[in-house]
Amino acid sequence: MSTGIEIVPDEPTVKTAGKGEILSWAMYDFANSAYTTVVATTMFNPYFVKVVAAEGSGLQPGQGTLLLTTGICISSLLIVMTAPVIGTIGDALACKKKLLLITTLLCVVTTALLHQIGPGAYVAGIALLIVSNFAFGTGENLIAAFLPELASKEDMGKVSAFGWAIGYIGGLSTLALCLWYVTGALKQGLHAKDFVPVTMLITAAFYAIGALPTFLFVKERAIAEKESLGANFAEIASVGFKRIAQTVEQARHYRDLFRFLITLLVYSCGTATVVGLASVYAQQAMGFTEQDSVKLIFVVNVTAALGAFGIGFVQDKLGSVRTLMIALCMWSVATTTAYFCTSVTVFWVIANLIGLAMGASGSAGRALVGLFSPPGRSGEFFGLWGLAGKLAAAIGPLTFGLVTCVTGNNYRLALLSTTIFFVVGLILLVTVNEKRGREAAITVHPVAGLDV
Repeated sequence: MSTGIEIVPDEPTVKTAGKGEILSWAMYDFANSAYTTVVATTMFNPYFVKVVAAEGSGLQPGQGTLLLTTGICISSLLIVMTAPVIGTIGDALACKKKLLLITTLLCVVTTALLHQIGPGAYVAGIALLIVSNFAFGTGENLIAAFLPELASKEDMGKVSAFGWAIGYIGGLSTLALCLWYVTGALKQGLHAKDFVPVTMLITAAFYAIGALPTFLFVKERAIAEKESLGANFAEIASVGFKRIAQTVEQARHYRDLFRFLITLLVYSCGTATVVGLASVYAQQAMGFTEQDSVKLIFVVNVTAALGAFGIGFVQDKLGSVRTLMIALCMWSVATTTAYFCTSVTVFWVIANLIGLAMGASGSAGRALVGLFSPPGRSGEFFGLWGLAGKLAAAIGPLTFGLVTCVTGNNYRLALLSTTIFFVVGLILLVTVNEKRGREAAITVHPVAGLDV
């Protein structure tokens, strides 16, 4: 194994990705946004609180929300414990695509099984939610790890923004189908316990069909290094952990990456909370119906798509760090204003501001990790990205649930508490030097367990 430092150029393979392959990669964002939009945001989460874990189920007021956020927390912690190692193994064995297929099938199946969850079935509901959310989050990390293989450093922001925008279009498409079905169901006099489960089947089918182009046309460009990892899973996992340990030891070299990961962890506590509990807040604090919530999230996805798409034109020139600063300011203004808002009309305006911020922050954050990732280690570094994001998804919603429970269902105060995450994240982001981080990415250190 060589020692010292090696300077390498950007991976030459990134120039071989054509528009068709990039579109096929983006189609996974299109597909998995169905889960984010319908299950995690619009339909299942508020359905769980309002119907599955309602007072008649034996739970006390506030306990349903706490149980839901606890389930989100558990699934996120599972991703935290596995994401870096799964990403590292995906790099070394050149099996990111195979792992992505496994997680996709697991998420699709468990989402479809949510169709069986009715009033009082909160234990089974949370169990399925944990598994489906874990599979979704792991797949999200794996598909992101293909980004440095498809786009050059100069185009990373544009390609990431394109995928993010396509993702919101996927969310919109799924919501449109669900809204069409829900509207018809309401006209027939059906209740949430009758029509929400069917939207889980719609989501599962949309996810499965939408992801097909990714598995058919996206190439696995990494070269397998199985001989240096070991012959069985235990040995492979062991080397995976060693790689992560060495990456942490190299934190000084990759200081801007690690500073950003800490920043990401903080501000994502806020974004994960707002995204995951938007419909719950709209129904509990603003008096929205299920149909109103679907319309709200539909419109928010439109503005989020515009935010992600629009930012793609300026992000590579403006810089990902500056783009994120603007987005975090927007998040802070939106959540603070929402606390005082009692007008439904004003709330719609705030929701659309959140949509713009959501699209911009998501696209810029993913691109920044891609810019800071050394050649051949994108799976590992995006695993760390997933670790930070999912740890935030555990902390943020659980904090919201605890505030809600302690304050006797004061959803406004719970939402206001998320502003702290955005303000602190903005302060931390000032310490991230984008230029230095990009230079560190092409200054490659040897990786434990490999001959380089």
